[in-house]
Amino acid sequence: MTARPVPGRLADGREILYFFDDPAAAARFTPPADPRPLPARPEPGELRFDELSGEWTAVAAHRQTRTYLPPADQCPLCPSGHPAADGTRRESEIPAADYDVVVFENRFPSLGPATGPVPAHPRWGEAVPATGRCEVVAFTSEHTGSFATLPLARARTVLDAWAERTAALSALPGVAQVFVFENRGAEIGVTLHHPHGQIYAYPYVTPRGALLGERAAAHREATGTLLGERLLAAEQRDGSRVITTGEHFTSYVPFAARWPLEVHLTAHRHVGRLDELTDAERDDAARVYLDALNRLDNLFETPTPYIAAWHQAPADPRLRAAAWLHLQVTSPRRAADKLKFLAGSEAAMGAFINDTVPEQIAERLRAVPGVPRISPASPAPAAAPSAAPHPVADR
Repeated sequence: MTARPVPGRLADGREILYFFDDPAAAARFTPPADPRPLPARPEPGELRFDELSGEWTAVAAHRQTRTYLPPADQCPLCPSGHPAADGTRRESEIPAADYDVVVFENRFPSLGPATGPVPAHPRWGEAVPATGRCEVVAFTSEHTGSFATLPLARARTVLDAWAERTAALSALPGVAQVFVFENRGAEIGVTLHHPHGQIYAYPYVTPRGALLGERAAAHREATGTLLGERLLAAEQRDGSRVITTGEHFTSYVPFAARWPLEVHLTAHRHVGRLDELTDAERDDAARVYLDALNRLDNLFETPTPYIAAWHQAPADPRLRAAAWLHLQVTSPRRAADKLKFLAGSEAAMGAFINDTVPEQIAERLRAVPGVPRISPASPAPAAAPSAAPHPVADR
């Protein structure tokens, strides 16, 4: 059964949505008021067009003041009412005393809060408002753990929240692409330890989204077939990189993986967005996703940092017709105590050099269990002693 949200408002007017594992709990719930004396929402940032690359850059200086790795008693995603270190009642971003899954507008957004299109013909030197929407998705009221340690029912509720927000955000004026993602681990650049992800609604198609979309659209126009379907069939036929095959989703290490650890989760049926999945498909997506994340965690003695990115169809009808919904989980971890950094070839030229062999990684992932084994409180792996901070930052 699909979870439906219960809407509320935070003290500064931001929207907050509560999702429940049990529909009966949602029917009984009344969103509490937010008693905090919050300042007015910041002015939107800017979007600047880079004529050299044809890409947009968001300039959001107000995000310099966002919360950064607070102690547990100051976590903004833990429920309100818990005592702070000084014994006083602590008010957080989530006014409820407890919750299952919550989605709310980011207090420090890169885009928005207003939505609207970007200029069709942007000019150099002319900044425009950073329209769009940025939301935070809290997976659980528990401060420790990760998506991988969620029970199956809760993972399914998160899938429902992602699907509902995909549909709602896609319907807003000027939204060109909805991106659901999770950054996990200090090495990736997370700013909060609490298990959570984010959703961006862009007013333009992102560079990566445009590249994948154009490849899929060109293949469809040239052959009359779908690229996502052909690649999934090829991986299943070869089998050497397949990790788990479910009823509706398959996980595998792609043939040309760019990262030391990279797993794709692909729908068996042609759907472009999360909100197009049936209940049975969402059930299976949750199962196969948990399996993949736990296998990544069980490769080493400590949890694996990663970026999990859902690739959904952009709003453009041509790109949407050819898009094939899939998830890409990538990690810079190339050994227990080593990370791959984006250096000259990758950062400057976008030409990736992988330090691992995809078939060997798939074999190792198949050999470890797909259930939680590591304590949620286990420390993250340390980077190489002389390494600089990883260039990917939590957004």
